[in-house]
Parts: sequence; C-alpha cells; structure tokens
Amino acid sequence: MSDNIPAAGDEGVARMTRLRTDVSHSARIWNYWLGGKDHYPVDEEVGDQILGFVPALPRSAVADRAFLARAVRHLAGPVGVRQFLDIGTGLPTADNTHEVAQRVAADARIVYVDNDPLVLTHAHALLTSTPDGVTDYIEADVHDPEEVIRGAARTLDFDRPVAITMLGILNFVMDTDEAVSIVHRLLDAVPSGSHLVISHPTTEVDGEAMTQAVQYWNSQGSAPMTLRSRAELARLVDRVELLEPGIVSCSRWRPDAGDGEPVEVTHFAAVGRKP
Repeated sequence: MSDNIPAAGDEGVARMTRLRTDVSHSARIWNYWLGGKDHYPVDEEVGDQILGFVPALPRSAVADRAFLARAVRHLAGPVGVRQFLDIGTGLPTADNTHEVAQRVAADARIVYVDNDPLVLTHAHALLTSTPDGVTDYIEADVHDPEEVIRGAARTLDFDRPVAITMLGILNFVMDTDEAVSIVHRLLDAVPSGSHLVISHPTTEVDGEAMTQAVQYWNSQGSAPMTLRSRAELARLVDRVELLEPGIVSCSRWRPDAGDGEPVEVTHFAAVGRKP
C-alpha cells in the first residue's frame, strides 16, 4: 500500500486526534444534562457551572428532544415527508431523527450533519437504518451550507420535499444576518412542500440568567454562542409558512395529549413549510 493512501480506519483515527477533552463541547454537555455517558469531566464541570445560572436547563434539554420527536412524527406521518436533513446532530440518544421517522415510515431517508469528531464517531457506530430506508452521515459545518447540500445530495433527492432540522445549532452562528442567509440557502436547495424545524436558546424565558450563562460559556474557550429574541427568531423562519402554534417554547409546540399546560423552557422552537 502506498504511503499516500490512508489505511482503513484512518478516518476514524483522524477524527479522534481532533477530539478535545480539555475544552467543553455543547453536544457533550447536552448529553450530560440528558443523563448520557458520552462526556468528559470538563463537560460536567462547565455544565454544572451553567446550571448555577439556570438550574432548569436540563428540563429544557429534555423538552428539546421531545419537541424533535413530535415534529418528526408529524412530518413523517400526516405531512408525508420521507427525507430528513438533520444539521447539528448532537450525540446519539433515544429517539434520534431516523428512529422516529422510520418508526412512522420505514422508507424514510435521513442524513445527519455534524462537525464534532466524537459525535461523528458515535454516529457511525450507533445510528442504523431500516432495510427499506437509508441513514447517512456527513462531516460538514453549518457555516458552509453549500458543503452541507453537496454532501446530503448523495443520499437525498432535492427534487422531493425535505425536512431540514436545525435544533440548537443556529445559536453558534453569531451574526443574525449570516444565520438568516444560511437558512435561506438551505431552503433554496429544496422544493416547495419542504419543511424547516428549528429550536434556539432565547432571551424570552429567564433572559437575565440565560445571558449570564452564555457570557460564562463564551468566556471559557468553547465555541461561542448567542441568544436570540422572538423577533430575531422570526427572521430565521421568514421564508416558510409557520405551522401552528408558531414560535413558542419548545415544550409548548403541540404537546402530547394529557400533558396539561407545559412549563415554558429556555429554548423556543418553530416548524414551517416552504410554499
């Protein structure tokens, strides 16, 4: 074998050499708050510090995952979407996008996108597909929507509707104009009948405490993030027709029957259809 040709498994080795265990990462902190095992001491330390500002954040993490499941069930079920582009995958947990979608429609096709080496290593190991469907994984950055589209086009048919899910990822695009431009470019690539699903930490709930928590997060070396108001979130979904109930706390987006009136959490969410 030529020295210039990578051996099998080298891609995974290269990913792990980029893994930073001395700096916290949002996906691993989220995993910690959700009760998972895929995190490091630095993630627990930073996660606990953030909880000192906003003790209810684990409730928000749980609500965000539950929102994803409800949105995907609705899109794969009554709406009939069969293709999902999940940008900012996060670490695999229960009820990942492909599991929810393929439970409803076994032939659903899902592409996961992330640029964290630990996330991608786990994705390759843990995320599978039904025999009738397809699950794929690409390494790409949300800041480069063209790269995302090119990679996803290997699996998804962009002449048919696609549900683009962007949970807790646009908050890492610091400039709102750039975030809007990214969403617009992704929507430009998909046809009418496609859907956009977003969630985003907000200043609308526990605004002062959330602002302090984000200031701490941004001071300790991790990828910087930002909060956005309802008005700013409305800009992110200005190219789609919002499904009821519009932009709301993710816990209040079509809660399951019998749940009562859910408590507002610090992540807002919305689902919209491209006309």
